[in-house]
Amino acid sequence: MPEPMQLSKTDTLKEVSTLELAQALAERLSIKPNDWHRLKSNRKARASEQAAAALVFLLKEQPEEALPRFQQASGWLDRSISAPPCPDHGR
Repeated sequence: MPEPMQLSKTDTLKEVSTLELAQALAERLSIKPNDWHRLKSNRKARASEQAAAALVFLLKEQPEEALPRFQQASGWLDRSISAPPCPDHGR
């Protein structure tokens, strides 16, 4: 995952690059470990996370990394993919 970037209150949009904004958005939308079980099947959360990550890779001129993440985002939205069962359960 791309490195997170924190914006301070003194930052303005003109001072922050598009890539930095995308990285901040990707960090904000990433599902944190403590939220994983609650959000693993949330289609909006999963699609948002994947689309934001894809945007970062696209802006870094890495379309080969962006495309599968956009496809994952699309799959969450069109319901063609679902979350696999948790490997920790059922042991």
